[in-house]
Amino acid sequence: MQKGTLEKIFEYASMPLHGTLSRKLRKNLKIQVNEGAVYEAAVLFLGDDFIRITEEKEGLSMNTYYNWEDISSVRTYSPIED
Repeated sequence: MQKGTLEKIFEYASMPLHGTLSRKLRKNLKIQVNEGAVYEAAVLFLGDDFIRITEEKEGLSMNTYYNWEDISSVRTYSPIED
């Protein structure tokens, strides 16, 4: 998948976090990269060479880094709207 396409997917799934270059996942939306962990309430940083996904679990801030070239799939989960 091309970086430009991936950026569009991540931008669709998130919104800018005021005063930073980071983006927060939209409400009720979850995202999964490369069939791995499913992230919700996470913050994304879309860098030139990598993407960082930050989430809080059990009182810890956890950062996961992905190289753009190593991302083969992205899955989004959202509720069905009536």
